[in-house]
Amino acid sequence: MGEGAVTGLGHAGLRVDADGVRVLADPWLSTGGAFLGSWFPFPDNSHLLTPELVDVDVVVVSHEHLDHLDLELIAGLPDTVPVVVPRYPSTIMQRRLKAIGRTRIVVLDAWERYPLNARDWLTVIPEQCPMSHDAAVLLKVGERSILHTNDARISLAQARRAMTEVGGRLDVMGVQMSGASWHPVRYEYDEAERERISTIKRVGKFKAVTRLVRQVQPRLVMPYAGPPCFLDDDLFELNSGLRPGGIFPDQDEALSWLADRIPDQRGACLLPGDRIRLDDLEVVRDPHWKDFALDAGPAERRRYLTAYAERRRPAIDAAWAANPVSRPGLAHRFKSHVESLGTLSEYFLARIGMTLRFDVSGPYGGVWDAHIGPDRVVVDLDGGTGHADYTLTMDGRWLDGVVSGRTRWEELLLSLRFTARRQPDRYNDYLVGLLKHADRAALRAVERFEAARDPQETTQIVVEGKQLRVSRYCPHAGEDLAETGVVVNGVLRCLGHNFEFDLTDGSCLNARCDPVLVQQEAV
Repeated sequence: MGEGAVTGLGHAGLRVDADGVRVLADPWLSTGGAFLGSWFPFPDNSHLLTPELVDVDVVVVSHEHLDHLDLELIAGLPDTVPVVVPRYPSTIMQRRLKAIGRTRIVVLDAWERYPLNARDWLTVIPEQCPMSHDAAVLLKVGERSILHTNDARISLAQARRAMTEVGGRLDVMGVQMSGASWHPVRYEYDEAERERISTIKRVGKFKAVTRLVRQVQPRLVMPYAGPPCFLDDDLFELNSGLRPGGIFPDQDEALSWLADRIPDQRGACLLPGDRIRLDDLEVVRDPHWKDFALDAGPAERRRYLTAYAERRRPAIDAAWAANPVSRPGLAHRFKSHVESLGTLSEYFLARIGMTLRFDVSGPYGGVWDAHIGPDRVVVDLDGGTGHADYTLTMDGRWLDGVVSGRTRWEELLLSLRFTARRQPDRYNDYLVGLLKHADRAALRAVERFEAARDPQETTQIVVEGKQLRVSRYCPHAGEDLAETGVVVNGVLRCLGHNFEFDLTDGSCLNARCDPVLVQQEAV
């Protein structure tokens, strides 16, 4: 696409052009949206869908979420174009790519270089904990380097190694600062509680990224990968910009946060089609956006999204048509599917130990209780009595897609087409991990990772003038608390995933998680 540049494609998508290099990274441009027709790129990036855009040498995709893995677009590329993906314990990405006819799939190990030509290369940097299959992409083209973090929560140590790999300071660093979660937006909280939790999550994400950017000091930082927008009438009011707060801040909010806290850090937010010239790192704006502004205000945001929703009405209708009302036998298909999950990992079942209630509306629905763990899964199709730790309420059409195999659990959860309630209100990562992976190899990788951690290694923190030693690594995902640990109101919070720990006994306050070690140092 002309001179050497990094072009923003919307969401987390980038195109990188240089001498002899044409790369698409995590593109998401197809007009069908993602996650059961719930998510669409914001703002609309369809003006970029041209033959010139997809005339590339290679595509690299960081992970299997369909707002990064645009199967429709990739299926239309010439057979000669390789698709590069990270190696994860699960092979879901390879299977999805093969299902659309891709035969040139390159699977990279962490830090393994894929040559783009005789001089330039790219590599992948997966998250350290295999509970999340996310990776950053590092590209070296000519004298420039691009760290494309996508959804990955990479550590400071990984970022430092990235700088070593490219031989110095990073030039362009894309950072994800928007949420991608169904909590708390789909939970049955009152508005005040929902916004309280949203604020904690939004600020936690912002702080974690700020710490990383402050340490890395790239020549140019670029917030991206959010927010998605929700164009279905059922979800429209979840959109960012219609009211303050929420977990889906836009790129302008993220950039303003960074500018306030790291005033010397140069930053830019790219709308789809905007590009960063590689020779001088100056931003060239796409004239398509001359009458558009992210900060135009709620009324203008609503007008823009309403018009966008009308343009995408066929895609939304198609998602509903592809998931018709549930068929006879839904209950028994559900029972068979959920009980089969109990055969995948004794380790996960022992750490779940809860009743998950499904309140399913529509034809052939009902109230079904899945008793998950501690050693098996048993589904009661005459549920609804007794205590449920977790309740999911949804239309049977969406659940039928999961139990019939056309939809993955995480796709349903990210679609936001349900509501939820927890009693007690504590997160259980093992339940989410079991559902989103549903893969024996992926679950075993988590078990091996957690068994290999040293719970006795500690780091020092100071709380109200007292010196404490706490576990060096968060027992949830192994985040280095020397980097990501902050103390708020006497509570240790890991900014990686917002797990909170009591500094008197080390217990986790807001999730099912092992405690951290807490020791007061002798004076």
